[in-house]
Amino acid sequence: MARSQQLNIVLYSFGFKYGFPVDVNMVLDVRFLPNPYWVPELQPLTGKVKKVAEYVLRSEAGLSFFVHLEPLLQCIIEQNTTVGKKTVRIAVGCTGGRHRSVAVTEKIAAFLTEFPVELTVFHRDIERDGRVVD
Repeated sequence: MARSQQLNIVLYSFGFKYGFPVDVNMVLDVRFLPNPYWVPELQPLTGKVKKVAEYVLRSEAGLSFFVHLEPLLQCIIEQNTTVGKKTVRIAVGCTGGRHRSVAVTEKIAAFLTEFPVELTVFHRDIERDGRVVD
């Protein structure tokens, strides 16, 4: 079936300790990934920082997660486009919304640039504790 419109994907990170997101189609809980919070030199940084992202994403759990997630995302794009859905909202959560969820959200965003979608990305709680070091 020909695509009649471009799908808008709203993708964002959040911290579960600040409340569950509302009005989303999918929530990905990434609290199973290694937590940079417990590594003193990574703790003050965010998931936007390369060494934090690598700590999370290059772990065995991170690599395995994306092997499964990328085909799922592709399916979601294809199926929602086929039925003419205009917007899909995907929230990625970890405990505080600074490290794991941010790193995963940024990696998903990079993956989604390969598809004909309109992409909006934000990090709801990245500055919540008042200290952001990028």
